[in-house]
Amino acid sequence: MDTQSAQEVIQFPCESCGGPMLFDADSQRMKCQYCGRLQEIATDASIPREHELDDGKEDEDTDWGMSQQTVKCGSCGGESLIPARQTATLCPFCGSAKVLPQPDTANIKPESLIPFRIDRDDATAAFRAWKKKLWFLPSSFKRENTSARLAGIYIPYWTYDAGTSSSYSAERGDYHYRTVTKTRVVNGKTETYTEQQRYTVWHWVSGEYDRFFNDVLVPASGQYDAKLLERLGDFELNGLLGYKPEYLSGYIAERYSIGRGRGWEEAKARIDDALRGDIRSEIGGDEVRSLKIDTGYSDQTYKHLLLPAWNANYTYKSKPYRFMVNGQTGLVSGKAPRSAWKITFFVLACLAVVAALVLWYASSQQAPPLE
Repeated sequence: MDTQSAQEVIQFPCESCGGPMLFDADSQRMKCQYCGRLQEIATDASIPREHELDDGKEDEDTDWGMSQQTVKCGSCGGESLIPARQTATLCPFCGSAKVLPQPDTANIKPESLIPFRIDRDDATAAFRAWKKKLWFLPSSFKRENTSARLAGIYIPYWTYDAGTSSSYSAERGDYHYRTVTKTRVVNGKTETYTEQQRYTVWHWVSGEYDRFFNDVLVPASGQYDAKLLERLGDFELNGLLGYKPEYLSGYIAERYSIGRGRGWEEAKARIDDALRGDIRSEIGGDEVRSLKIDTGYSDQTYKHLLLPAWNANYTYKSKPYRFMVNGQTGLVSGKAPRSAWKITFFVLACLAVVAALVLWYASSQQAPPLE
């Protein structure tokens, strides 16, 4: 296992009692864990700087997945190993807050972050409220006080800006209707009736479409379930502040494992999907087929930032599950056990409703006897 030599760590001692100062989500200040003293953080609310995206000049990603580094506690002298991507930790021996100094590496350092605004108690309460709203959870799971240790983690993200200019061509289909006469046999007699029959008229269309994309958000971490991260919801990026190590005190932060080049490919895929939807709407009509889009990109820039989330693993009947809580908004994303009998009952109820509708429709189509 690769290790680095022990290194000194940045600490935030209380000026009154010398106790450890941690970032407090409620007050948005540093708070002493012993005497409760609060200390302001000199915030930097300047607009985060955009960097030009140089495709082909991407620094090689450094896979720190198995590497470890040694952390020496400045309070008790204890040493511990933590993953090299992790940039902040709590001493496992005395609980003192530590923030690792940022070494000079090829990794791009974050320039901005959103501080935690949801504390551990609020995150736990949000999880309990979330699981009560889910339909198919076992009743016993809803009632019990799930034991899970939450870890406050700053997750790395990229945001991308880009101008797009697209040319497109497609076939647009418009629905038209005509009246047709048909016959049917009712009670042994033939009767004539009319109905509206739909048909589609196709014609070629082409055009130009321009759009600027701002702050396309892409996770730069490969350590979490992508679907869980996506369901955390949109962060309010107008809350970004300049990076300061004080915000990491008492929390864990992670170095990115997905480089800006790979991140741009993901952002580009999202942009292309959005453009496809936009252009289909631009074309109009009832159907669109043979759509071809050629897009050029300009003014591509990126930012690297850290966003807060509470992460927890828990077990129910010996099976592991995970949930995450957005550290800014309190939105919960997670996986939970399912009740087999509740799902079965729901499926049977749906089938019964469908069967009733089919019977009603069939009976309504039978014409009354002719006099």
